[in-house]
Amino acid sequence: MLRILSFGAAIVATSALAAPASLPDTVEQRVAACIACHKANEQGDAFFPRIAGKPAGYLYNQLLNFKQGRRQYPMMTYMVEQLPDAYLREIAQYFSEQHAPYPPPAATSATPQMIERGRVLVHQGDPSRKVPACVACHGDAMTGVAPAIPGLIGLPRDYINAQFGAWRNQKRKALAPDCMAEVANRLSESDVAAVSGWLAAQPADPNARPASALPGQLPMECGGIHK
Repeated sequence: MLRILSFGAAIVATSALAAPASLPDTVEQRVAACIACHKANEQGDAFFPRIAGKPAGYLYNQLLNFKQGRRQYPMMTYMVEQLPDAYLREIAQYFSEQHAPYPPPAATSATPQMIERGRVLVHQGDPSRKVPACVACHGDAMTGVAPAIPGLIGLPRDYINAQFGAWRNQKRKALAPDCMAEVANRLSESDVAAVSGWLAAQPADPNARPASALPGQLPMECGGIHK
C-alpha cells in the first residue's frame, strides 16, 4: 500500500513540475502574437510594417479595416476577426505608446532624379494631376498626425510601393471617401516609385512623434480619419 501511495505521489509531483506556469494577463502578453511579426521587422519589409508609435486612431482603423474586409491579408483577418472592439482599441493604444529606435535608411536603387521628383511630390504635390502634397495630410515632418493619420518616415520602400498597389487594385480600402485610393490612382507608376524612394531614403529622428494637429485644412475629404 505504501509503495502505491508513493508511486501516486510521484506522479502528482511530476505532473506539477511539467505543468506550464500560468501566463500573466497583461497587454504585453496579449499582443505577443503581434510582436512576433512586427517587432522582428523593425528593419522593414513589404509585409510587416512598423506599427510602433503610429497614432492610436490610425492603428484602430486598420484593425477594423482588416476585420471588416476593407484590407485583405488573411493572417491579419484571422488574428482580429473574433476580437471585440474594446480589445482592438486596447491593442492600438498599446502600440501607439511604443517608440522603438528606427533602423537607418536601407540602400536604394532610386536615382537622384527619382529622389528629387519624390521630394517635390511629398512637399508640393502635383496640381496638374490634383495630387496634394503628402505633408498636407501626413504632417510637415511626415511623422503623422494624431489621432488617425500615420507617419510615413521609417517605412521600407517595398512596403510603400505595395500599399499603393493595393489601393490601385482595391485590395486596400478605407471608409468613403477613400482619399488615398484617389491619390494612388492619380499618380503614375514612376511617381509612386519616386515618392517611395524619397521616403525610404530619409533618416528618422528617434524622438519623432505624430503631430498634434494638421498643418492646415485637409486638401481633400478622407473618410477614414475621423472614426
